Amino acid sequence: MAIEWSGLGPGLLVRLDRAAREPLRAQLESSLREAIRDGRLRGGERLPSSRELAHELGVSRGMVQECYAQLLAEGYLTSRGGSATRVADIKERSAPVAPAPAREAPGLPLIADFRSGVPDLSSFPRTDWAWAVRQACADVASADLGYGDPRGSAVLREVLAGYLRRVRAAAADPGQMVISTGFAQGVNLVLRALRRERGVSCVAFEDPGYGSAETDETVRAAVALGLRVEYVPVDVEGLVVSALAATGAQAVVITPAHQSPTGVVLSAARRHALVDWAKRVDGYVIEDDYDSEFRYDSDPVGALQGLAPDQVFLVGTASKALAPAVRLGWVHAPAPLAGAVADEKEMNDRGSCTLDQLALAALLTSGRYDRHLRRMRAVYAARRSALVEAFARHSPSVRLTGLAAGFHAVAPLPASADEAAVTTAARERRVGLYGISGYRGVADATVPPALVIGFGNVGERAIEPGIAAVADLLS
Repeated sequence: MAIEWSGLGPGLLVRLDRAAREPLRAQLESSLREAIRDGRLRGGERLPSSRELAHELGVSRGMVQECYAQLLAEGYLTSRGGSATRVADIKERSAPVAPAPAREAPGLPLIADFRSGVPDLSSFPRTDWAWAVRQACADVASADLGYGDPRGSAVLREVLAGYLRRVRAAAADPGQMVISTGFAQGVNLVLRALRRERGVSCVAFEDPGYGSAETDETVRAAVALGLRVEYVPVDVEGLVVSALAATGAQAVVITPAHQSPTGVVLSAARRHALVDWAKRVDGYVIEDDYDSEFRYDSDPVGALQGLAPDQVFLVGTASKALAPAVRLGWVHAPAPLAGAVADEKEMNDRGSCTLDQLALAALLTSGRYDRHLRRMRAVYAARRSALVEAFARHSPSVRLTGLAAGFHAVAPLPASADEAAVTTAARERRVGLYGISGYRGVADATVPPALVIGFGNVGERAIEPGIAAVADLLS
């Protein structure tokens, strides 16, 4: 479909050489003819009016009209009375282009796609976000429309620090915060700063957790920095700190509030053991505040950063609370390293979009952000209940775990089950299932097979038919 440009004179780049012997009209005809032939101007696209193009090129309108008339006669343009002059829909006369490789024809839509880590995209608070953007545009000072502080908007950093103190029991100071473009960039900035300022050469990740460098951009970024990557097992109390001590890592990335993907909460004993490890080896903890907003039948868990603000980087994002399209996250760094993280941000992209930051600040201070979270907790709680009931009805032998928070659960499979075979068979039945092996950093055939069942972006009414369609595969 042709792009429909608005206005009487959509821009068009045409160069005329007044020093050349070739007449200007001939140059204009040749330029337009070649632009149509090579596809720069596509069939159906509207050309500027003769008056607008003549004004833009500094030539007479009559010359442009004569040029258009010639190209109309040659079939390159079309025109009807009272309508704009448009490019004719002709086949390209240049060298044939190799056809794009054939794509597999899309099948029927999925009954349910239980992909984890995706919030309910249809529930994005469009009206509130539009209000917040208008508010930001109305209130922003002209001076704040420049590049500004690479750490981010002072307004948002102040608001976020207060929010993290109030909701996450964090020891937060706006001067130690850096606004990032999502979680992945935040971790990348921290790892770069630690490598440059503290000589960190090895970082550890939970296993299961982010996965390997082949499957996860965060791990891949660590490898690209030249860091050695180690994997530390997770059990019913969370990260096994004794195993971390044996890796030689100087930094570790963890999800203590709701471990991804197992869903366990880092126990109090392990929290203190982890802080002791960091102090003993002069190491650092990078806390991914994953799923902290959505808890159901258990008490809220404060941020680990509150226990050891000098050893813990607290990294968060608006991706789960709002939507991944809102490319905003934050890093709260220990005071001695906040400047180093800010320097990395400045070298990376000079700062995230100020207007979006001010919009998020407006959502937070107006109470609309909290209101949206309360509504989504109810939505996810209902889907969680529907998932539990569907399993109880259709696959009662499966005991779901990891349901205390967030919007995914873990469904263990029989020890003899083949994860890949189960997910493939489910796809043939139009149900998206995903194995826990994709979250593992080290392939290990002895690890029990399981599925990670996300319910954030699957409608409540689709949950039961989705589970019913694959129930025999799960037992």
